[in-house]
Amino acid sequence: MKKSFRLIALTLTSVLALGSLAGCSTPAASEHQQIIRIGHNQSTNHPTHLGLIEFESFIESKLGDKYNVEVYPSELLGSQNEMVQLTQTGAINFCVASNSLLETFSSNYTLFNLPYLFSSSEAYHATMDDPTITDPIFKSTQKAGFEAVTWLDAGTRNFYTVNKPINTPADLKGLKIRVQQSPTNVEMMRLLGGSATPMGFGEVYTALQSKVIDGAENNEMALTDNGHGDVCKFYSYDMHQMIPDILIGNLAFLNGLSPEEREIFEEGFVLLNKVQREEWITAVEKAKDRAANEQGVQFVYPDTVAFQEACEPLHQSMLKAQPELKPIYDAIQKYNELYLAAES
Repeated sequence: MKKSFRLIALTLTSVLALGSLAGCSTPAASEHQQIIRIGHNQSTNHPTHLGLIEFESFIESKLGDKYNVEVYPSELLGSQNEMVQLTQTGAINFCVASNSLLETFSSNYTLFNLPYLFSSSEAYHATMDDPTITDPIFKSTQKAGFEAVTWLDAGTRNFYTVNKPINTPADLKGLKIRVQQSPTNVEMMRLLGGSATPMGFGEVYTALQSKVIDGAENNEMALTDNGHGDVCKFYSYDMHQMIPDILIGNLAFLNGLSPEEREIFEEGFVLLNKVQREEWITAVEKAKDRAANEQGVQFVYPDTVAFQEACEPLHQSMLKAQPELKPIYDAIQKYNELYLAAES
């Protein structure tokens, strides 16, 4: 672990020494400003980055005399796991982390990783906008030195493969599928009949290209922004997960803000969420069009019932292991029922 932290510190030092050449979005801070560093693993045209740039502009417009916000995209500050560790220690102030990764820091996040937890995107969004549901989970990592400050839309996660479409769980048998580094995702693949291969997102393209893995699971942007559609020609809408990305903040930094500053930051988090979600809708439409017409990806729409039935044991095992999450789980089911009724 000590070696790992030395490597992370060296990475951070090297990146920050490059200044504007490293890709951060703002000029150097004056001696009177505190630099706020935010890291994420997406490209500069991704909705998450566009939302963070709006957050940067908002904070600097309100508190520019004190804070200079720098946004580092494309894993410039390291992998997601490394950035979370840097946020824990306060070496950086914020980072965007997948909900699946946060499961390793707090088992409460297991809830949002459950496959087929939400009946629709509408139920998913309503759930994530309800603080009575999210607050107990977002604050559950405080002992680890950070907490979630807002969620970001990451769409639906679906399987995409190199050589054959996935129409039923049986089609996954014998295939090595990259999943996020979470126990829930590994178990999900076991239940569906595939072979889970956890790895960092930055490693996936090379693994697909070299046939170390047969496919992966993610949203449509992975096909285009990350080039996975150049290798994988089948994208199957099994819609097994709707997992948010999470912006986490160093707890000491957040607690050190004055009440007036914290209020401004909270307004900035709301703005970030709004802009990112709006950009997401447009980005998905563009990604599907580009994947189909430029990369030759075929989109497949399987019946999801068999997938849902295969994953049901995960719901029961989670509730048995964490009965304290049952009230939150039940609240989510009420949103599911509400939006299902609205559709009928």
